[in-house]
Amino acid sequence: MILAFSLSDLITVPFGWLLRVLYQLTSNYGVAMIIFAVIVQSILLPMRAKSKKSMMKMSRLTPMIQKIQAKYPDDQAKQNEAMQALYKQEGVSMTGGCLWSFVPLLILWPLFAVIRQPITYILGESAEVAAQIVEVIKGLDSSLFSTNTYYDQVVAAQAISTYANELREAIPGISEMTLAGINFSFLNINLGSIPQFNVFKWEAWDWAHIGLFLVPVLSAASQVLQMWISQKMNNSVVTNEKGIQDAEAAKNSQSNQTNKMMMWMMPIMSLWIGFTVSAGLSLYWFVGGVYSTISDAIMTKRYRKIYDEEDAVRLQKALEEEALEAERERVRAERRAANPEGQTQNTSKKKIQKQQRDQEAAAKAAAAKEYAARKGILAEEESGEQSVMSGIPSRPYCKGRNYDPNRYSNTTEE
Repeated sequence: MILAFSLSDLITVPFGWLLRVLYQLTSNYGVAMIIFAVIVQSILLPMRAKSKKSMMKMSRLTPMIQKIQAKYPDDQAKQNEAMQALYKQEGVSMTGGCLWSFVPLLILWPLFAVIRQPITYILGESAEVAAQIVEVIKGLDSSLFSTNTYYDQVVAAQAISTYANELREAIPGISEMTLAGINFSFLNINLGSIPQFNVFKWEAWDWAHIGLFLVPVLSAASQVLQMWISQKMNNSVVTNEKGIQDAEAAKNSQSNQTNKMMMWMMPIMSLWIGFTVSAGLSLYWFVGGVYSTISDAIMTKRYRKIYDEEDAVRLQKALEEEALEAERERVRAERRAANPEGQTQNTSKKKIQKQQRDQEAAAKAAAAKEYAARKGILAEEESGEQSVMSGIPSRPYCKGRNYDPNRYSNTTEE
């Protein structure tokens, strides 16, 4: 197979080879497409796992994000700064989830080229030989083809076996495998045909038309189911700072509103595309949707175990803080009950010691006064001056039993 190299060939060439090998093994386009979808989704699974983990982390931060938005309602710069700090602290990438989710979309369009060019990618013929096959069959029966040349290879691939002899004569060296054509029949549905809305007409009321109509419908339905389950699971990990599930925050989050809109927009878009391309692509989408639904449930269960452990730690810490605060409040309540008037006391250590010394001194003074009163000694004069027994003001109580006030006076008589 000779192809002009382009960036899309990095996807179309290996995927085309894979689809060709699967078709050769199964001899059935539908079965090959189902296996092909499972393999492609498995290849994309690590990318989807990164996206899933990032989105779940973002969902968990919803209550904190809402607090930041409430704190800075009119300052977008402050909001962005606080959110970036929060994302950095929690190890969350602001763009990681979105970037990984775009990878399957980038693969979709090259994959579409593989599906609409089966002679080139499944039968392995060059672009020149594929164009010759189309021209020969068009010359033999132009009614098979529509004005949309995008699907000429799909139409021609179904008629190759019918015009094998003519093609053998017109294109020398064409392989016998190519002359066998491609069997697009799957469950009596022609996956090489484009689904039509004429299924509601009486003449088209048969399984071939009904089944063809149901393929894109089921594809869109599987995507709705996948996104609905994914949204429910993402919301289930939204917890507050205590590690308790916060359903109200998840319901009112901006990401939840966006996901609700995307839950319908993407399936509607795929439904519209499903009625403009061959049914093989819709079958790929349907299988991919079922695979994604199952893998999302498994990944969510796995990540929930990690987040549940984190929530358990956060809840235990919150309970310990609540118990500590309750004990502090109990002590404060006891203090309020003991001091209902709210009089405050100085709790400085030095001042408390000084207060104790003052109280002891006052108690001693009161005891001395009471003792003096009992002995009949006048403690204080009316002027407020205290009589000192020893005559020494600084030592009022130094008078003993042998006290002699004239001991040191001049007793010599003249």
